[in-house]
Amino acid sequence: MVSARSRTALLGLLASLAVSLVLWAVFGVPAFLVVVPFVPFVFRRDDRPPARECPVCGYRTRDPEFDHCPRDGHRLDEHSDGPD
Repeated sequence: MVSARSRTALLGLLASLAVSLVLWAVFGVPAFLVVVPFVPFVFRRDDRPPARECPVCGYRTRDPEFDHCPRDGHRLDEHSDGPD
């Protein structure tokens, strides 16, 4: 199943190609507007909670209901090395 973000990018690509074809037909100059599909990726917000990791076994989760590692019971630490 395709994610909403991918569908938005695909629809944006199709719309930009349609606009490009219309501009080409009207003005006779090929102008390809392929930057339009990338707008949702550029202006997206990361609303996910921060990842937390077990210092012993490396278990990671973004679920805010987990305070302790389900494997060994250690308290989870904030992990800040980018998206996973």
